[in-house]
Amino acid sequence: MIKRTILDTLKQFLPEPEITILTGPRQVGKTYLMRLLQEHLDKQGEKTIFLSLDFEDQKPLFVSQNTLLRYIRLQTGGEKAYIFIDEIQRKVDADLFLKGLYDMKLPYKFIVSGSGSLELKSRVKESLAGRKRIFVINPVSFEEFVNFKTEYKYENKILEFFEVEKDRTQSLLEEYMTYGGYPRVVLADTVDKKITVMEDIYSSYIEKDITGLLKVEKPDVFTNLVKIIASQIGSLVNVKELSSTLGISEKTIPKYLWYLEQTFIIKKITPYYRNIRSEITKAPVYYFFDTGLRNYLLGLFGLPAIPAPLSGHLFENVVFNIIKEHTSAPTRIHFWRTKDNAEVDFVLVKGLNPIPVEVKYANLEKPEITRSYKSFLSRYSPQEGYFIHLGKTGKVSADKITIYFIPYYRLTVKNFA
Repeated sequence: MIKRTILDTLKQFLPEPEITILTGPRQVGKTYLMRLLQEHLDKQGEKTIFLSLDFEDQKPLFVSQNTLLRYIRLQTGGEKAYIFIDEIQRKVDADLFLKGLYDMKLPYKFIVSGSGSLELKSRVKESLAGRKRIFVINPVSFEEFVNFKTEYKYENKILEFFEVEKDRTQSLLEEYMTYGGYPRVVLADTVDKKITVMEDIYSSYIEKDITGLLKVEKPDVFTNLVKIIASQIGSLVNVKELSSTLGISEKTIPKYLWYLEQTFIIKKITPYYRNIRSEITKAPVYYFFDTGLRNYLLGLFGLPAIPAPLSGHLFENVVFNIIKEHTSAPTRIHFWRTKDNAEVDFVLVKGLNPIPVEVKYANLEKPEITRSYKSFLSRYSPQEGYFIHLGKTGKVSADKITIYFIPYYRLTVKNFA
């Protein structure tokens, strides 16, 4: 069993009346977490029902709200109960269906899950305003991965493990960068099994989300687009170039990229500017929710070692995911590029204060600031800055600004929000 840190948060929200919605990439363990929540409630003597629109014999229960409620009353006697509904995105107008149930003020708490479909990501947000709490379930994080791989021996002293077991930590990082954090991939005990699992995950995504739900008529072109994005993570994306390469219209590219975002495959990062209009109009960069899927798309999944400079890009992606996990609204994550090629990997913004973060897949024994980084400091005068690398903790001062050099694993306990 892989322990997921979000489970405790989900348990704490169970007493709240709002609908709990679990969303995220396919096969990251949403159903598994729901089963654990049901087991938790059963042990407390609560009444629970688990339904899934993946089961053909249960689909007729969702023909109407009254049909579902008659079934629930039959099972619970009309008493307080927790109703779990899996794969809710398969229900047409799921947002209105759930809204109607909530507004009846029934003695039932609804916990629902679904893949990152447009219904859950967009329409549900609007229709269920004030009636729901959405929890995004991500692939297994690096910290969760390490705890599982070390059989939870260092669960309460993970930083000590990182500091003492340097070689093993590096080995685990390389494994995580290569195979990513899909639970079934992590649990597979051979490379061949991992490849088979990842093939299944991607084919299921294309079949169910892309062609089944979103009705994309050319899934092969869609896959080619994903491969191109996978080959240039952290690099500027030019819609006109993609259109020319793929042979599809410039209007289709943004739509496909949006689908990839909505289904939790990639995350868009916009550039940092003080001028908001410039930020909106300039080219973005993308990172993958899971580096294993990214490697699979490029034929790198299962290689004994990812060659440089691809390993540096993967490390940057992993660091981005860690920062994203430990950063909440209103803090925003951007990047910084200039026309003369000065750049900073990430700029964290809360209010008017930017925090520049540079990522280096190297052991920086002597803390030194790059020319691009100095350019950012002189232009924006941030209160602090960071270099994330493989080595030790340190700091330097530049123009009275403290720049911290910290090993990537310390990000697992740092909150930038």
